[in-house]
Order: sequence, then structure tokens, then C-alpha cells
Amino acid sequence: MARVRLGLIGAGNMARALARGWNEPILCTDALPGRAQALVDELGGEAVATNAELAERVDALVLCHKPAGLGAVAQEVAGRVQGVVSILGGVPLAEVKRAYPGAPVVRILPSTPVEVARGVCVHARDPEAHAAHTEAVLERFGRLGPVVTLDEALVDVAMGLMSNAPAYYALLAEAQVDAGVGRGLPADVAAQLVVGTMAGTAALIDQRAMDTLAVRREVTSPGGSTARGLAALERHGVRAAFAAALDAVLGDETP
Repeated sequence: MARVRLGLIGAGNMARALARGWNEPILCTDALPGRAQALVDELGGEAVATNAELAERVDALVLCHKPAGLGAVAQEVAGRVQGVVSILGGVPLAEVKRAYPGAPVVRILPSTPVEVARGVCVHARDPEAHAAHTEAVLERFGRLGPVVTLDEALVDVAMGLMSNAPAYYALLAEAQVDAGVGRGLPADVAAQLVVGTMAGTAALIDQRAMDTLAVRREVTSPGGSTARGLAALERHGVRAAFAAALDAVLGDETP
């Protein structure tokens, strides 16, 4: 399979995460030229002058711009684009296809840990997909972490679990660190303990075939400190809080 040449339209947070994860010279554009150049200065490659020129030089454009820019960007590159990869949140596959008629399109939504090749990407299943284009794109994104293919009806739910989750986990880490500092631990020591344990626990859950209950039981003795801590978390609504967060992301939260 030939290596697919990708060009990034946009050099914001997610584009930077992707580029750093791939860790290779890139071709990119951005509405703020200095931002594209900063990314190129870091990784090598070229900040291309226009989206139209970028389209002519790559096998597929990765749409990393704001979702509202879909139509305007598509008009800029009309007749030049060979393939499209959309990472635009909230923009259905059908809408991207309408904007790029005749071009093979893949919708794939990454999470920011792709920057360290530990992210999860959700791929929207497309029965009409161009097989070679899709295979090449999934191979590239697969270097950044697991790629999970789902029916598009479930993509937004999946996004609510993984795309937003780095912010949630960062908040959880902050809360635990603050609790430790409140009890006298130096902040840097508390952060090392919390973040190291989060990373290790994620690896342990993975090794235990995603059996979260087994991991909890291994550290929870009847009536012990972990049992008391878990009871406090349940009493203060940790499960309800995460369910409410997903409802809010999906626009289903009730007042």
C-alpha cells in the first residue's frame, strides 16, 4: 500500500497533536500564517501559502479548521482535492461528502493524546467508502493509537467519552492533587503520585482485558481504606456526574 501524503488545513490544537504524534515533516496551512509556520519550525516541512496549493500537493487534505469553515474551504480547493479526511466535530459524514462531491472522504475523530501516540480515534463507518483511500488513512491514524470503527449514529456518543475525556481526567488529577496538598503533600510530589498512578492504572486495566471491576477488587479490602474512599466517591455522585457530563456534551442535559 502506497504511503498517503497528508496536508493539514489548520494548525490549531488538534492539528498540532496529530503532527507531533506522526513526528515527521508536514505540509500545512492556517488562517493565522504564523501558527502554521510555528508548527513547521518545530517539525519540519512547509507552511503552504494557500489551501488550493496544498490540495494540489497532497493525496488527502485533513480538515483541521473550524467546522463553520467547511463550505468556504471546500470552495477554495474545488477541482484540486484528491481525498479528504474530516476531523470536524459535529459535522456528519454526509455533509462533508456534499461539500466535496466526487472526492473520497473519511471521517475520523482523534483525541489529544495522539500527540504522544496514545490517543484513540473513532472512525465513522461508511458503506460507500473508497477502500484504498480509507485503508491508507486508517493506517496513518493507527500509528497514533487504537482506531475504533463505529456506525455514525454512535460517533457523537463515542466523542463524548473520549474526545472530551482528557479535560475530565486532567480535572480529576487536579482535584486529587489539591486534596493531597490540602493534607500537606508538596504539589509536585502529589502530581507525580497522581499522574503516575493514573497512567499505570490505565495500563493495568488494559492488561486485565478492560475488566475495571477486577482492578478495583485487587485493591479493595472489605472495610478497608479503598472501600471507604470508593463509598465516599459514590456518595458524592461520581457516576451521576459523568453521566451528566455526557448528557451535556450531547445536548441532552435537562435544566
